[in-house]
Amino acid sequence: MATETAKIGIVGCGNISNIYFQGGTTFENLEVVACADLFEERAKAKAKEHGVGKALSTEALLADPEVDIVVNLTVPKVHAQIGLAAVENGKHVHGEKPLAVTREDGAKLVALAKEKGLRVGSAPDTFLGGGLQTCRKLIDDGWIGTPVAATAFMTGHGPEGWHPDPEFFYKVGGGPMFDMGPYYLTALVNLLGPVKRVTGSAQISHPQRIIGSEPHKGETIEVEVATHIAGVMDFACGAVGTMVMSFDVWAASLPRIEIYGSEGTLSCPDPNTFGGPVRVKRYHNENWQEVPLSHGYAENSRGIGVADMAAAIQSGRQHRCNGDLAYHVLDLMHAFHDASAQGKHIDVQSTCERPAPLPLNLRQGTIDG
Repeated sequence: MATETAKIGIVGCGNISNIYFQGGTTFENLEVVACADLFEERAKAKAKEHGVGKALSTEALLADPEVDIVVNLTVPKVHAQIGLAAVENGKHVHGEKPLAVTREDGAKLVALAKEKGLRVGSAPDTFLGGGLQTCRKLIDDGWIGTPVAATAFMTGHGPEGWHPDPEFFYKVGGGPMFDMGPYYLTALVNLLGPVKRVTGSAQISHPQRIIGSEPHKGETIEVEVATHIAGVMDFACGAVGTMVMSFDVWAASLPRIEIYGSEGTLSCPDPNTFGGPVRVKRYHNENWQEVPLSHGYAENSRGIGVADMAAAIQSGRQHRCNGDLAYHVLDLMHAFHDASAQGKHIDVQSTCERPAPLPLNLRQGTIDG
């Protein structure tokens, strides 16, 4: 079957947009034909930089009949708004994480897309990289036996020391869970499947943050969201997971993600990256073994989820960064906070399928149909 090219319109031309513009040339089934931004000059500059033919208003881009898939790179608080408008205009949409800020908006977006026969998806797509795809293959092939437990840790001291505009990280839709949690939770669901129960504790450790980076150096941020979250997940497969997401830690030597099985342990790479290292220690081995990556796309390949969606639209299969997965991750993130506020376990109402693994030996720039 011949590969058709999906026409992409990018909404939101901030720093992260560059890698998505590059995806229009990296992946053979994508072409970026338009872009838009709240600031018109920024959209024009990105269009010129990347050779894109049209810099439009958001409204014009969403209505443009040439655009097949809208890539939504706006700030989290308007993810759902732009996503819903794209679907209402008959477009498929793939957004940056999280899918939405609230469960209600996330569910509405997924339901509307299904009603209209359109695709909705969300970052992260890092789990499609060579590192985490190798981890998936090792688990599926039985290298560590039956998974019985997992740990996931993201610890740092927040972005106010380096990010040029860090305030939104401490407002609703931000915090370590909503900023970084999607990487870790999506990776875990890809490796182990959906979660059925969550508990946890969450707190605002410091109610104010002082910006240390230009151009807002010295300004104060009023913190609205929990900055340290610790929780436990019961996976439907039977494994128990432990997770810590924190902007309150100056230094730590914790692993990123480890999966513990009946016959060994799997050490996974940073889920915010596409490559390795991947390490295994089986019960009868004295030392850890670094495993060569079984899959490609080990370099920064953000946009692979959009390419996968385009291929899936053509073939009729489910795309991997799909709305059900993204909504389950959104539901889990809220569940940690709900468990802390209510002092109890939360039975997770959503579920999803594990995304299909990528096939081996993909040629660079291609995705299976």
